[in-house]
Amino acid sequence: MAHTFDELVEMQRAADEAHGRVLQLRDTHGLPTATSWSPQQTEAYDTAWQDWRARAGEVQAAVTAHAKEEGNLRFDVEAAVRTRARHPEPEPANA
Repeated sequence: MAHTFDELVEMQRAADEAHGRVLQLRDTHGLPTATSWSPQQTEAYDTAWQDWRARAGEVQAAVTAHAKEEGNLRFDVEAAVRTRARHPEPEPANA
C-alpha cells in the first residue's frame, strides 16, 4: 500500500517515540545483562525493542515504496521524512 508523505512522517514519529521508550528503559535501568534486570524489566525492554524495530521496518519499507512510486531517490525521501518528523514546522500564529 502506498503512503502519502504525511503518513510517512507520522509513521516515522511513531517509530521515534518507540525508540524513545527503549532508550528510557535503558536510562532508567542501565544496559540489560543476564543478572542486572528483573524478568519484568527484561520483558518490558524486549517488548519495547520489538515494537521499535517493527515500526522502523515498516517506515523503511513504506519509504522505499513511496520513493519508487514517485520516481525519487530513496535517500532523499527518507531524509525529508526524518527532517519533517523530527523538526516540524511551527503552527502559524493567528492574526
